[in-house]
Amino acid sequence: MKQVKFGSSGIMVPAVAVGCMHLSELSQEAAESYVLECVENGASFFDHADIYGKGQCEAIFGNILTKHPELRDRIFLQSKCGIISGRMYNLSKDYIVSSVDGILDRLKTDHLDALLLHRPDALVEPEEVAAAFDQLEQQGKVKYFGVSNMNSMQMELLRKYVHQPLAADQLQFSVPVANLVSQGMEVNMDSAGSFDHDGSVLDYCRLNDITVQAWSPFQKANWQGTFIDAPDCADLNRVLEQVGAAHHMSKTAAAAAWIMRHPSGMQVIAGTTRISRMKEIIAASEEELTREEWYQIYLSAEGHILP
Repeated sequence: MKQVKFGSSGIMVPAVAVGCMHLSELSQEAAESYVLECVENGASFFDHADIYGKGQCEAIFGNILTKHPELRDRIFLQSKCGIISGRMYNLSKDYIVSSVDGILDRLKTDHLDALLLHRPDALVEPEEVAAAFDQLEQQGKVKYFGVSNMNSMQMELLRKYVHQPLAADQLQFSVPVANLVSQGMEVNMDSAGSFDHDGSVLDYCRLNDITVQAWSPFQKANWQGTFIDAPDCADLNRVLEQVGAAHHMSKTAAAAAWIMRHPSGMQVIAGTTRISRMKEIIAASEEELTREEWYQIYLSAEGHILP
């Protein structure tokens, strides 16, 4: 599988990460089979969060590691914390530290390769985040740190206090949900795509060696479902089929290849639990779309323009 840089750490990681949000929808046996097959096919980067399945996704994965302890040295294990579902966000020192202890207990491991702060906390005190990161690093519980769903100035605020480099920012990005790139191309325009919702976060990440991890890579905006085979995305699906056929790929794989074609070295967080679909996405990492194909796909999504 294609490898991408993980922040400024100097390490390389798979371009396709296994999103574990839906792992609790499988039986323990099915989840074990799925995880093992992912690893054998080169998908050895696993993305968790403490709220996924209310902790069940991590617990299921932990059972797999208990049964197959040799896996731990073959995989990159990432999780996220900071959301108290339906109530609030909490990035206080005590909450981050206690969350990691719970994550490690459920995953049956003594350390995370990466910890991301899941959502911005309006009441965040960056000094507390820094203290939490220092403690977790000194205790050997977390190797690398990052964020999720944060804009450039939120990261800049953290970086004033945090001693560790921010390795990743997990952001929603797909062909239809592409403001990360559209606002850059529609500069100086009064068009919908020109509005910068994220503080030029993609350019900021590239300037500061922060890996963008694309979540919901096959979803429309606002949790309206997948765009693959969606009737209201007919043009997009037609072009994905054409481009995919030229590379012997499915439409899903073509949509993943579109993300991985971006020169920033994005990582695709694939949340499927079907190994056949995961293999399609993994295979897409080895295909590089032409510049013309990338723009054909981009412009086939409703709302995207070239000024």
